[in-house]
Amino acid sequence: MILIYTEEITPRIDYIFRLVFNQILRVEIAFTANSSEFQKSELPKFNYSYQKFGDELYIKPHRLLSCKALIAPNIQSVWFNGEKYFFESSADSILPFDPFAASFYVVTRYEEYLEAEKDKFERYPASKSILAKYNLLKKPIVNIWTNLLAKEIKLRYPEFEFPEQKFEFISTIDVDNAWAYLHKGFWRSTASILKSLLKGNVGEVKTRFSVLTGMKNDPYDSYAYMDSIFEKNRERVKFFFLLGDYRRYDKNISHKNRHFRNLIRETAGKYDVGIHPSFASSKKRGKKKVLAEIQKLEKITGKKIEKSRQHFVRLHLPKTYRRLLKANISEDFTMGYATENGFRAGICTPFYFYDLKRDMATKLKITPFQVMDVTMRDYLELSPEDALKESLDLMKEVKKVGGTFVCIWHNETVTDLDRWTGYRNVFEKINKTGFEWANE
Repeated sequence: MILIYTEEITPRIDYIFRLVFNQILRVEIAFTANSSEFQKSELPKFNYSYQKFGDELYIKPHRLLSCKALIAPNIQSVWFNGEKYFFESSADSILPFDPFAASFYVVTRYEEYLEAEKDKFERYPASKSILAKYNLLKKPIVNIWTNLLAKEIKLRYPEFEFPEQKFEFISTIDVDNAWAYLHKGFWRSTASILKSLLKGNVGEVKTRFSVLTGMKNDPYDSYAYMDSIFEKNRERVKFFFLLGDYRRYDKNISHKNRHFRNLIRETAGKYDVGIHPSFASSKKRGKKKVLAEIQKLEKITGKKIEKSRQHFVRLHLPKTYRRLLKANISEDFTMGYATENGFRAGICTPFYFYDLKRDMATKLKITPFQVMDVTMRDYLELSPEDALKESLDLMKEVKKVGGTFVCIWHNETVTDLDRWTGYRNVFEKINKTGFEWANE
């Protein structure tokens, strides 16, 4: 037990201290606003107030955590251990910056509520993030700051023991388009053939006919292959199925198709399955679509669906998460950038969504991801060798702090065909390393 003194126990203070101590360090804390009680206590203790009493562990708070309004804070940069951090503290604090305010700012995605600029898919641009500007996007900075605090506590209280922080690994698959050519129906297949002919893509037409006549396997049918990779670690794998109505950005086949339904049922019999809310569901009138898509998946699997990841990684705060909560989703895996690898929320430990507009913590668990196939191949244009190196470097950062590494793949990207040539090796080595480290 660690005793925390603060003049006022605000919702923001309660949330970030419990994230740091309960969820990351896995130790118990108690709060007090009674200075006399704090000074007399024999417990390991930490002073987070504007008054220092003696030689106790102390950090002078930034006013961000005592505010209720959602306003742009005054951010002062601070150099420490060769890194540029933010939210300056004081000379008599154990650290020259306030790790609690800084962690709250990045974990709650405070800056995303204030930024009006979006990309063409209406997503928050990674380049606008303070972590990108301070060159911290590739570091699980909240976990690193937490470990700095733990080190100071251990120095002051050598008998105090922190539980070991163990590396975890989760491999996830988004099924946006279950098959390239099969089971699309007569009219959709005919339209695709005509489109290919108009573009002069005769090779694609020949491949389609070879698949439809059973001469070749469908190029997106990689499910047996993935089973062989995941066989001994199925509990660390999650599949997310897109069940939205056919639209420009939602091109999976109908949920009524018996082959698709069989695929979903077979997958749900082996792995944890979640919903992949459609692009259309994240629009203004998408609330009913989210519920309908979840209900479709529940009917097919016969299981309650509690996990999700947004298609195109479209995340609008707080709207997206509020919709998921209303739909009884308990865990979401959308927290990450489509255009950059790294730590969007600066953390590699699952945490709970804090609704800044309502100034309250919620029960929606957020599990961030660090790398995605499309990010590496299409946005960053990395070679398979560079993609593997960057992924393993990020995985090492997560392992150092005992966090959870999450990667995103798609059934069509592990085929080793066309533009994805070489990426199957990346997929295999990331999963092999992740599973081995998690099983140590």
